[in-house]
Amino acid sequence: MSITVHQFPCLSDNYGFLVRDDATGLAACVDTPEAGPILKALDELGWKLALILNTHWHQDHAGGNAEIKAATGATVVGPAEVERLTPLDRKVGGGDVVELGQTRFQVIETGGHTLGHIAYYDAGDHVAFVGDTLFALGCGRMFEGTADQMWTSLQRLAALPDDTRVYCAHEYTASNARFALSVDDDPALKARAAEIFAARERGEPTVPTTIGLEKATNPFLRAPLLRPGVPAHEAFGAVRAAKDAFRG
Repeated sequence: MSITVHQFPCLSDNYGFLVRDDATGLAACVDTPEAGPILKALDELGWKLALILNTHWHQDHAGGNAEIKAATGATVVGPAEVERLTPLDRKVGGGDVVELGQTRFQVIETGGHTLGHIAYYDAGDHVAFVGDTLFALGCGRMFEGTADQMWTSLQRLAALPDDTRVYCAHEYTASNARFALSVDDDPALKARAAEIFAARERGEPTVPTTIGLEKATNPFLRAPLLRPGVPAHEAFGAVRAAKDAFRG
C-alpha cells in the first residue's frame, strides 16, 4: 500500500493536494481552493480524479467543487456543513472510512475552526490531511467552535504517530513562527524558526510537517506547558486569543 502526494500552490497562500493510490492509479483532490491549478495539475500528471475530499465548508476549501466535478465526474465527499456552499455526493463524519482504490482514509472529527471540520488520515502511510485545524507552528482560528472543542480536536491529531506527515492547507508558517517566538523561548522552537525563515527566503514550502515536530515546538500543542496550573483547554484558549491579537 502506498500513495503519492502532489502539492502545489493555489490562491495567495493555499496549497492544493492531489493524492494517487499507487496500486490502482485512482486520485483524490483534498479540498478545492482553486479549480484552474487543480485541473492543470491533473492534466500534467495524467491522473484520473475519482474523489474530492473536503475538510470544511469555506470557499477556499470547497469553492472549486462544482467546476472540478463537472470536468472530471469525481465523487464529492465531505462533512454535511459543506452543503452550506455546494452539494455533496457523500456526507461523512468522525469514524467513517473513505476508500481510494486500496487506500483507506479514516475520517477524524476536528471541529473548532468550523463546527463540522474533519481531517483525513491514511494509517497505512502515516499521512494526514488536516485542512485548517493544525498548521505548522499554528492552528486554525476558531470561527465557529470553542477553545474546548478545538483543543479536543488538536489532541485527536496529536495522538497520531509522531512520524505522521501532516499536510495543512496554508503557508502560514513564517507568521506562525514569529508569534510562537513571542510566547515560547524553547531552544528547539528557536532553531526551527530559523530554518523556517531561511526556507521561506529561498521560496521553499514548509508543508508538510510532522506530528512529532508539532508536539515538540507548536505553542498551541504546548499550551499547558506554557501556562502551568491552568486547565489545558483554558491554556490553549489563552494562547489562541494572544495569536488573534498578535500583530508582529
